[in-house]
Amino acid sequence: MALSLASTAPAASMRGNLLLSQWPPEDLSRWMNQLEAVELLKGRVLFEAGSPSAHVYFPTTSIVSLIYTTHSGTSSQVAMVGPEGAVGLAVLMGGESPACRAVVQRSGLAWRMRSQTLRDEFQRGGAPAQWLLRYLQSLITQIAQAAVCNRHHSLERQLCRWLLMCLDRQHGHSELSVTQEWIANMLGVRREGVTESAQRLQAAGLIRYTRGHIAALDRPGLEARACECYALLKQDFQRLLPHPETDDTDATTSAYAPFAVQA
Repeated sequence: MALSLASTAPAASMRGNLLLSQWPPEDLSRWMNQLEAVELLKGRVLFEAGSPSAHVYFPTTSIVSLIYTTHSGTSSQVAMVGPEGAVGLAVLMGGESPACRAVVQRSGLAWRMRSQTLRDEFQRGGAPAQWLLRYLQSLITQIAQAAVCNRHHSLERQLCRWLLMCLDRQHGHSELSVTQEWIANMLGVRREGVTESAQRLQAAGLIRYTRGHIAALDRPGLEARACECYALLKQDFQRLLPHPETDDTDATTSAYAPFAVQA
């Protein structure tokens, strides 16, 4: 569902997305005329693997999963995109048809731009093109790290990493609306394995699980039990896209503080 906000949205509202918040005022004012605010509902498929994507999305309160599906029908999440990035950037690398399926994991809002418009803007160069390339590098790192993590780390540690990545993209909310079946599909494992791992985390007092909901009770405990992939991804992201220095009244502080590297 499209919302008629793009033509009247003040520049400050673009700060709901970390990438857009980096644009200089002169670039942002031009982009505002090309962006459309949309509501993304959980489960919506933004584009399929092998099919051209008509739009690129910059989430503000939504989260999107990039999922690779094999010929046998099994699937696994290869990356997660929230308010820190953009979905559909394969169009910048000459890929008319993305290799992954993009599915909305958490309902919320996003800015949408036509893929051809983004290509045109990218060709202009300048700060937006540089930040987009930086984000693409961080996304490639996330995909590569997911491949290593799924192969070498225990399911319990993978689950902690996945939960923390979701929490980072939820503007400070500590509860996830997600089923064990969804998590199993994202991690490419059997649901029974997720159930057993979630039960151990709950017994340790790290989470509280009820049907369709997971509440994080002890974030430091989850970080301690997660594999090293989570910390490495945070460090790489902060290196490539350091979040701006803001005061306590700035809306981006709470939204992106989880991406900051802790001293």
